[in-house]
Amino acid sequence: MSEEQKKDQTPETSQEETAEAKKPDPASEAETEVKEPSDAKAEDTAEAKESKESEKSGDDGNEKYVRLMAEFQNYKKRVTKEKNDIREYATEKLITELLPVLDNFERALAASAEDDPAGYAKGMELIFTQMKTELEKSGLAELEAEGQDFDPAKHNAVMTEESEELDSGKVSKVLQKGYTLNDKVIRPSMVAVTK
Repeated sequence: MSEEQKKDQTPETSQEETAEAKKPDPASEAETEVKEPSDAKAEDTAEAKESKESEKSGDDGNEKYVRLMAEFQNYKKRVTKEKNDIREYATEKLITELLPVLDNFERALAASAEDDPAGYAKGMELIFTQMKTELEKSGLAELEAEGQDFDPAKHNAVMTEESEELDSGKVSKVLQKGYTLNDKVIRPSMVAVTK
């Protein structure tokens, strides 16, 4: 062969070799295809694990939330019951202390005032003192009003009158006593005030 033919063949051979080199090998293609599905499966399982973990953590969070709400509902019910019990039985102590006073009133009403009017009056006075003492133990106090400056928070003025003894704006007469319970005015005094 001549050198020209060799040159012509060499580029062809090299072109064929290059083309063959460029062609993918069927065995390596199968390996690539096999690798891709296994990679996809690995990714799917990783995603599945992540989603299961997030579901578990979501379920745990949701479960904690449900438990917390249940505990809060139980707390609200318990507090409501305690408040109702306090309202129902708040006066129990006072009523228990006033029962002897009630008994004494029943005895006084059963007794005849005609037999001993002075003794009857003395008995009623003792019952009144007993009742007042029990109420004072519970925090009741009488408002001092007569001769004091008029205070609309403590006094309810129902009339005015002239007075030479008192200055203007003073309480001249108490028509109905006022009371406080533990320093809170529960009934203002009904009074007459000087002009």
